[in-house]
Amino acid sequence: MTINVDQAFLERACKEIIETILFCLPNAFKGTVYRIGAPPDLLATRITSGIINDSRTAISWGLPERSDYNPPGKPWTLYRDEPYRPLEAMAWCVEKQKSWTAEDPRNDGRSVRLQVDGIWEDFHHMEPVLLRKQDLYLSSSEFPTYPTNYDEETIWSNSDYATAAVIKIHFRPYTIKIGSPETSLIKKLSRALGTELLSYQVRQQAYEAMHQLAKEKVRACNILAHSLRNAIAKSGIIFSLMKAEVGFIRQQWEDIVLQDHRLRDMKRESLEALNMIIRKLNGSGMGMGKEILRAQQRFLEISLTPEEGERWVRAQIENRWNDLVNAGVLTPSDAEQVLASIVQLKRSLSLGKDPEILAQYRQLPEDLKQRWVSLIYRSAEKPDNEIYGQITEMLSDPSLRLPYRERSRKTLINLKALAEIVAELESDTNLVLREVLNGNGKNKAEDHVDISDQLQMKFIF
Repeated sequence: MTINVDQAFLERACKEIIETILFCLPNAFKGTVYRIGAPPDLLATRITSGIINDSRTAISWGLPERSDYNPPGKPWTLYRDEPYRPLEAMAWCVEKQKSWTAEDPRNDGRSVRLQVDGIWEDFHHMEPVLLRKQDLYLSSSEFPTYPTNYDEETIWSNSDYATAAVIKIHFRPYTIKIGSPETSLIKKLSRALGTELLSYQVRQQAYEAMHQLAKEKVRACNILAHSLRNAIAKSGIIFSLMKAEVGFIRQQWEDIVLQDHRLRDMKRESLEALNMIIRKLNGSGMGMGKEILRAQQRFLEISLTPEEGERWVRAQIENRWNDLVNAGVLTPSDAEQVLASIVQLKRSLSLGKDPEILAQYRQLPEDLKQRWVSLIYRSAEKPDNEIYGQITEMLSDPSLRLPYRERSRKTLINLKALAEIVAELESDTNLVLREVLNGNGKNKAEDHVDISDQLQMKFIF
């Protein structure tokens, strides 16, 4: 059909129109509705047929056992007008978009049986159901390609309408005439059928559009959520950067409090002693030795809290040295030196908060010194903006004479602001996604702050 409707609804609508005609016209006894499929095939198919009983109280429904128009139907190329084959009333109704009335079956020029077998059929009237092309294709900017007739002329080219269906009503002999009141009634009812079908199609298209919109909404939300979840998941690097910056601050602190102290180079000296032992290795110990060298070089480049540092030394350095000792590739004296150097490595992690060393540093008031040390040597397993805020606040104190104090302060402020924005973004995103998916997007415009505004307000450059 040039109109797209649910099959069950189509059958119900066709039965209702047949029922209306048969009960309204006492001389009508049978009715059939044919659907006309989408171009270019214009497949003509019987939808249903009904015959009213003699007492005109009930209608029996069904399709004839044999008919070219029974499902799957008959395509346009097989019923259009062509030379040397019988002319059909169906072709006239579909192409010309005009009704056909067989008021004299013995002279019906479009009766196939009369043309083929010389047997005349019953009296009937066929009425096309026409719909405006623009109404049919509201969702498309272009009309489809319509088929041509035998003379290669495109049908309906000069018409604003498309044929959507054909109604056929059979009458008792000699009770139907061309242009009679019965034909006028059928024409009006054909328009009613067209309007009903079109209305249903519009509702169905609206439902499909809403369903598609809902799917697209969910899809868009999933894409947005996936993208933001990835961004938020990767935001863990912000925490790593904040920890690294505190490590850099800790390194600056240790440099100034150990500036003239004999233990200043404890970490480096311990690592150099271990490296000298590795250089003496040969044979099976060389492979493990290279891994230890890489780990020790990495340890020299990072600054960890005492707790984190001890875990790191144990996992990356001490356990590997134990494997070498157990493998018997070290001399007893080297094994003792390894043990002593690792003890010194672990001790070097706490020099910046060692009470004896701190007591010798008098450039900072004692209360500030203790508070400062407790902040920068605190282990952080998860982001704690309160701690970073306190560190930032203390970095504003000029008595804290770190070489890169102001640079570190600004870096922490920006990283802290970025962490807060990401947290807000995650919270706001979850809220928006819930509201969109639940169809409840009622946030007030004045409650909304653009993310660029947040960046400008929170970042210091």
